[in-house]
Amino acid sequence: MGKYDRYFLMSAEDAKHYCVDVLHFFDSADCLEASEIGDGNINYVFRVRSREDGRSVIVKQADTLLRSSGRPLDQNRNNIEAKILRFEGKYAPQFVPKVYYHDETMATTSMEDVSAYKNLRKELMEGRVYPHLAENISEFLALSLLPSTDLVLDKFEKKKLMGEFINPELCDITENLVLTDPYNDMRGKNRITPGNEGFVDTFLYRDEQLHCQVGMLRERFMNYAQAMIHGDLHSGSIFANEDGIKVLDPEFAFYGPMGYDIGNVIGNLFFAWANKVYTQSKNEEVRLSLEACVRDLCDLTLSKLRKKYDESVTHPLYRVEAFRERYLQDIMADSYGYAGTEMIRRVVGASKVMEVTSVTDPALKIPMERALIKMGIYLIKHRGQIRGGSEVVDQFKGILAQ
Repeated sequence: MGKYDRYFLMSAEDAKHYCVDVLHFFDSADCLEASEIGDGNINYVFRVRSREDGRSVIVKQADTLLRSSGRPLDQNRNNIEAKILRFEGKYAPQFVPKVYYHDETMATTSMEDVSAYKNLRKELMEGRVYPHLAENISEFLALSLLPSTDLVLDKFEKKKLMGEFINPELCDITENLVLTDPYNDMRGKNRITPGNEGFVDTFLYRDEQLHCQVGMLRERFMNYAQAMIHGDLHSGSIFANEDGIKVLDPEFAFYGPMGYDIGNVIGNLFFAWANKVYTQSKNEEVRLSLEACVRDLCDLTLSKLRKKYDESVTHPLYRVEAFRERYLQDIMADSYGYAGTEMIRRVVGASKVMEVTSVTDPALKIPMERALIKMGIYLIKHRGQIRGGSEVVDQFKGILAQ
């Protein structure tokens, strides 16, 4: 039996030999350098590079345990990630890394090295708001989501894919961390900034109207198998540079509402915007760029979905204009609602973002968090009435001005 015929958790040195012996990507390990570059909680990511010619490859391995708690994890998420990257590579190849090899035994997916692109969350924190962001993100969303729906995909093929993309363990994380805990803290997982306890109690824990709306979004997340979605499409899963974007880490993928992906992206842009308002109030250029990015992403996503719809949907009932517009408006309503749940959970829930945690002065942190919560509540409660990006941007500017 060969070394890699049975699962074990690799080291960087193991990854070097794996790239030679299994991938046959390199001829010898002698000239290779390898490092573990992942910063997540459920996987190990190795970058293996030749010192001779600079060629490189990424090897991503699924752990059997959650690093932070030791909780057991199903490695099937690695199979799901490889499959969705190949699916997205078929429809939106310019936006995802190319998969070279998937190894079920070692729970690894080996893929194109996209290290020329940088983590978008960190780039936005540094004030780099690329002019192409809204254009490219909306294009990725339209190209990758709509083709996997019943409106486009053969119905038998879609049902087959739904079975392959059942992902209960990672969906359970979302159902708890995103769509339950921030509104009652029954599990005691929330982490609330001192001084905001009363605000959270009043606006999140005691608002039954809000609970009703979040319950509807939660039920829709669990039962509306609309499209194959990334499932964790925040700004840390998008990498960017001057040339474009690459979308990574889709191990949360499953068949769910398209608006969950769209909303996650929209919601995460607010963190960068709020951070700059409260920490760099005089940096108007970056603030205006972020405003424009939020507005344009909302509007371009709708327009590109409409264009893709007209190009791809052929069933005569679905070609009726009134149906098309209702279908698209429902997607955008979901998007605004899930943007709201993402904003709220990153402020009060267990999983934070650096745009919020990096602000340590209570005089800035407390009003910033309250503004994000208020905007999240607005998006959830008014998701069906919002008619465009300008309305979204104007609402947040009003909250910030209060």
